[in-house]
Amino acid sequence: MILSAVAIAAALGLGACGAQSEQKQPEAAVETAPPTVGDQVPAGPPAAALPPPTALADVMGRIADSNVPGADKTALIESAAPGDVDAMDKFGQALTQNGYTPLTFEARDLRWVQGTSDTVSAVISLKSANPQAGDFSYPMDFILTDNTWQLTRGSADELLQPDADASQTPSAPSPLTPPTPPR
Repeated sequence: MILSAVAIAAALGLGACGAQSEQKQPEAAVETAPPTVGDQVPAGPPAAALPPPTALADVMGRIADSNVPGADKTALIESAAPGDVDAMDKFGQALTQNGYTPLTFEARDLRWVQGTSDTVSAVISLKSANPQAGDFSYPMDFILTDNTWQLTRGSADELLQPDADASQTPSAPSPLTPPTPPR
């Protein structure tokens, strides 16, 4: 699979439009649960502080790093599947081949996912050192597993498309991985 810079721009540009309409929340905000009555625990955000944005950006940076084999990155994805190894390798290689590297990731607008105590949603921005590549943003979810942040299975599926048949062109591009260009 080869990334097309134009397709990335289109895919992420559309994702960024939706992400920009979300309400901003201060990064340093600490959310606390309302007081409990007896043994009942009210529904709402966890009492824990949101993770530092750099923790989530680091997960994305490691997933995109083409110098690290996909097999060494499976701990970065919730319920990693065998297809994720190859998909992470292809993702990192495509970013490199299409001039997006070196790049950095930034996480902003962090918030707890409603009804969970371990899942955070954030807008992830990819910033390339190549001015022609452009910067893109897309909302993604992360889950805390064994005191480590991972990309959720759903966000990983959107990002990597590990189960997509390479002989078929997907009907819609994923946020960061556009379909293979026609031959």
